[in-house]
Amino acid sequence: MSELVTGEAVALELRPARLPSRALAVLLDLAVAVAVYVAVTVALVASTASLDMAAQTALSIAAFVLVLVGGPIAVETLSHGRSLGKMACGLRVVRDDGGPIRFRHSLVRGLIGVIEILMTFGVVACIASLVSARGRRLGDVFAGTLVVRERVPVSPAGFVPPPPPWLAGRFSGLDLSAVPDDLWLAVRQYLTRMGQLDPRVGWAMAERLAADVAARTGAPAPQEVPPAAYLAAVMQERQAREARRAFGGPYAAGEPYAAGGPAVGAPMAPPAPGSSVTPPVRPPEVRPVVPPAAPSRGVRPEAPREAPSDGRTGTGFVPPA
Repeated sequence: MSELVTGEAVALELRPARLPSRALAVLLDLAVAVAVYVAVTVALVASTASLDMAAQTALSIAAFVLVLVGGPIAVETLSHGRSLGKMACGLRVVRDDGGPIRFRHSLVRGLIGVIEILMTFGVVACIASLVSARGRRLGDVFAGTLVVRERVPVSPAGFVPPPPPWLAGRFSGLDLSAVPDDLWLAVRQYLTRMGQLDPRVGWAMAERLAADVAARTGAPAPQEVPPAAYLAAVMQERQAREARRAFGGPYAAGEPYAAGGPAVGAPMAPPAPGSSVTPPVRPPEVRPVVPPAAPSRGVRPEAPREAPSDGRTGTGFVPPA
């Protein structure tokens, strides 16, 4: 891996292409260019048979320059550094800062490539690529370019190891709001790669990261807890808080209230002072109306009763005798 720094001061990790893959890509490009040049030459010979020798020679030189020199330059410019051979090998030409190349870069590479590839049969290009730390030939050095690999094998995602069980929930009261994102990223990268580090180097790095985290949280790291275990426990606590904020779990004391609200069964937070909260409206109770029974013969119906004293209006109906 090679670290490149862009114009915006962003570090990029790129994998420079080495001599075998670059040589294979150049051979494929030359095979295509030579095939096109032979076809163009045959067409010119058939169409310019009536011309004199000087005209035929001039046309042959023009075809050579256009096909074997101008063709690769045009292809690299239009494809932003991906010729046919480089596409087949998974390579790409980029600038030193990682950006796409332009016409001037392709022009310098193509003109110097005539000397170090075509005229010397690739000997100069091979020597320069072997000597260079990033596998660059002379055309890349003068043009300020670099050939990198695009198809890099994908490594499995880093697994953050969990802390020891006796540290679960011990750092639930820490204030993690002052820890910046770049420090969290450094802690995560250390935890995912600490098995690949030398034990002494890993211990020193864990101590430095633990000191940085403790300085940001305002609470010193426990002396009896190893630095790696402390970092794993703090990282697990941060992930648990983020999960509770995202999915609405129960909140611990001192944690900020999430936008999604508490989970089902959690106590409802009191309303903020000055906010208007509309109380829930209870639907009115509906009482069934019972129709009066027909009065029997000889029984005088009673007079309507007065309205009850509780303020409810009477229905006008009298229960049967």
